[in-house]
Amino acid sequence: MSGRVLDPNRQAIHYTLMKRNRSSSEPIPLHSRAIEDLSFIRETMERATTVTSVPGWGGAAMGVTALLAAWVASRQGSPGEWLAVWLGEAVVALGIGGVTMVRKAELTGSSLRTRTGRLFVTSFVPPILAGAVLTVACHSLGFGRILPGIWLLLYGTAVVTAGAFSVRLVPIMGACFMVLGAVALAAPAGYGDLLMALGFGGLQIGFGFVIARRYGG
Repeated sequence: MSGRVLDPNRQAIHYTLMKRNRSSSEPIPLHSRAIEDLSFIRETMERATTVTSVPGWGGAAMGVTALLAAWVASRQGSPGEWLAVWLGEAVVALGIGGVTMVRKAELTGSSLRTRTGRLFVTSFVPPILAGAVLTVACHSLGFGRILPGIWLLLYGTAVVTAGAFSVRLVPIMGACFMVLGAVALAAPAGYGDLLMALGFGGLQIGFGFVIARRYGG
């Protein structure tokens, strides 16, 4: 694991030393100091847990399946068939992401049930649910052309908001998705699959490799 990952032990020691060297007119009771130190250590450990739970290789695998889906979807003859391909890819990608995140948490001895881990998940879910609702609405109204832009934009939003509780690369990746989503909304309809291949495929693979190398698989 790289030095970029939070080291809770070093941060806790530094925090304790800073407190002991701090001048004060009134001495702090020993039990109060111990409670504050333990709270700091617990919060630092929770932040570190979220960092080690972000899957790198899992993200890269999601990108590979997205490239395949983009190729298959571009060869479909109807909007319904095209949508079915991408919905199937969404299920596969979410499954890969969920399984690899849980597996990485187990391998690193961390937990997704911490307060920070729950914040990560609950920040990610709402934009994804909004995307699902808009998918149904756009398809039923015949606005399928804008779905690539909506998917890229809302997925990027989910990654940015959840990334606030993760390593710095995660919200950066989300911002890239949001930019690509804005481009997709302005681009001609024929570029939808290409832009989704660049986003769900290229960005996921690229950032996945970097996360895996810097923060572990």
